[in-house]
Amino acid sequence: MNTGRGRARAGRRRGTPAPVRRAMEILQDRKAVDPLVLDLRGLASATDYFLIVSGTSDAHVRGMAEHLVEALAPSGGRPHHVEGLAQGRWVLLDYVDFVVHLFHPELRAFYELERLWGDAPVVAVGHPELKG
Repeated sequence: MNTGRGRARAGRRRGTPAPVRRAMEILQDRKAVDPLVLDLRGLASATDYFLIVSGTSDAHVRGMAEHLVEALAPSGGRPHHVEGLAQGRWVLLDYVDFVVHLFHPELRAFYELERLWGDAPVVAVGHPELKG
């Protein structure tokens, strides 16, 4: 795996799509911990981006997930698939073009998606590419 995450591969990086930016803004408004976006374009066929955040408790994780679903719905953003919402330990919201992973900190540390997808460039929150 590449440990140089965050370095864009020349010639294939474009700005982060508005729905991905909006989803991350919504999560940040709900005090998401350690948010990041992985750009999976060219690395995975199932989705283009992973949004990964942590909450401080099961209730925080559930609350962020529920709020995100409600906030994106008016603009037509409805998850194709939802997993883990009742437990709140690891909630997965699949919006097809992007997948949101909301973790309890212990599970995020255990599964280490950032490490597993180490070849994917990281679009850090506040990074110019994320802003548009």
